[in-house]
Amino acid sequence: MSPSFVEKHSLSTPDRVAAAKAVEEQIRHDGTQVVRLSFVDQHGILRGKTVVAAEVARLIDSGLGVPSSLLLKDTSNRTVFATFTPKGGVGIKEMEGAGDMLMIPDPSTFKTLPWAPHTGWMLCDLRFGAGAAVPFSTRDLFRAALERLDQRGLAFVAGAELEFHLFRLTDKQLRPEDAAQPGRPPNVELTTQGFQYLGEYSYDELDPIYEKIRVGLQQLGLPLCSLEVEFGPSQCEITFNPGVGLEAADIVVLARSAIKQIARRNGYHATFMCRPRIANVVSSGWHLHQSLRAVADGANAFLTHEPGEILSPLGRGYLAGLLAHANAAASFSTPTINGYKRYRPYSLAPDRAIWGRDNRGAMLRVVGEAGSAATRIENRIGEPAANPYLYMASQIVSGLDGIDRALQPPPSADTPYETEAPALPGSLDEALVALDRSACLRAGFTDGFIDYWLHLKRAELARFNAEVSEWEQREYFSIF
Repeated sequence: MSPSFVEKHSLSTPDRVAAAKAVEEQIRHDGTQVVRLSFVDQHGILRGKTVVAAEVARLIDSGLGVPSSLLLKDTSNRTVFATFTPKGGVGIKEMEGAGDMLMIPDPSTFKTLPWAPHTGWMLCDLRFGAGAAVPFSTRDLFRAALERLDQRGLAFVAGAELEFHLFRLTDKQLRPEDAAQPGRPPNVELTTQGFQYLGEYSYDELDPIYEKIRVGLQQLGLPLCSLEVEFGPSQCEITFNPGVGLEAADIVVLARSAIKQIARRNGYHATFMCRPRIANVVSSGWHLHQSLRAVADGANAFLTHEPGEILSPLGRGYLAGLLAHANAAASFSTPTINGYKRYRPYSLAPDRAIWGRDNRGAMLRVVGEAGSAATRIENRIGEPAANPYLYMASQIVSGLDGIDRALQPPPSADTPYETEAPALPGSLDEALVALDRSACLRAGFTDGFIDYWLHLKRAELARFNAEVSEWEQREYFSIF
């Protein structure tokens, strides 16, 4: 009997074998009929195929083919590379002609979806048929960054605070004329009038749908911490206890997808778009709490016992690296054109690369004190639509450069909107220019990936710039 793909390419480990057996047992126990095999694309969106349960054991070992052109699409799902030219427009022979790549299921990620009857779910990694990793697989890019930490005896620990909007659906816009590329967005109405930040009455208004979301997330085994009413109309926040390594990003991927699916099945629309174009609605962010942990004993590597200090020397270097590369990394933390409309002064969102002690106006809020095991850095730059693998990998790459070069952060900014500091990019275009010029991010992600990412995002910008906006119509149509 010939070896399976997993065996042939040395992907099998005792832990993987045990996890695969556990999946088979759970499928039998739960009466699972179908399993969604999904991978995370370049935009942080889940894609994949649904297979019958009887095929799962075989596919865990052999993988399942999907078109590689899925990695060549912008956010409108247009293919923006010359797929049918030599090497597929990206310099990779295997991607020519939209050739197949393999989804290799990670059995340790198996879940039973509580909202979808008889349905399981498994996250997949991407490989080419000859066994090589797909260089544009963002989960693998994050894994490579984690391995750099592991070589130093360190692990990445991160917890997410995700803001989003939760609307009630009034029109799904499913008429044929609505199906452009992209399609017309749904019509919605508010679930709360807003501006009652953390108000209990407002929470009770949301409770019928929030309760369904809570149950779904907890049944998935996600480390849910809180469900909150945010400041703006229909604005929510959900927080998670920290995860370690890959788990930290996997949590965000599954949570966002679960929230959207549960909401839609119950007549709501959940969106992680930063600033929807709806009257009085405000911007949403993604606050990423992060620290490094010593693998040997689990100690927080940011912790200091030095009186008057808030971070260890390693933590200060990491902090300085995040500041030094904030603009270059911005398209990973804020990958949409829309997200840059959030960077405004005096808005609890950052507008410059700066840090502060427990200050929510700063880009980097450092929480803790000498001797506190909970010491961490909260990066408030991100938008909730960001691909978590790229966002988190960019933090590690930037932070390690600060450590390696022994960079030192400036003093804490107690007035973050008045302290002199480099401005964050005012647009996605500015962020891409900074990334293009960054030797640090190019070394950390590879030139091949950075050039691929720049092409993807610039194709998005070109479509945006080619559209005649409502602003232009209102500004010029009458006067000229």
